[in-house]
Amino acid sequence: MAKPNAKAPDKSVTIYCKKCQQILFKYKKGGKGALIKCFKERITKDYTTENCTCPQCNSVFARDTLVRGTPAFKFIGGKVWFK
Repeated sequence: MAKPNAKAPDKSVTIYCKKCQQILFKYKKGGKGALIKCFKERITKDYTTENCTCPQCNSVFARDTLVRGTPAFKFIGGKVWFK
């Protein structure tokens, strides 16, 4: 399969923990669909201290994986929201 677009999208979103409303990432999201995965190269600001774990409530919100050969986080359903 094809790699994600090398040029980062213009739209920037903030990703929050659903449980405690803590900010997790600032992310350059492409498209208008649901947030399923997050490519690490598109994260502009990371507020987490430990990979895939909320710094405030310590809940695991994603899995570290490879998507189309690129490092990414795959979000667990219902654990995060964005605006």
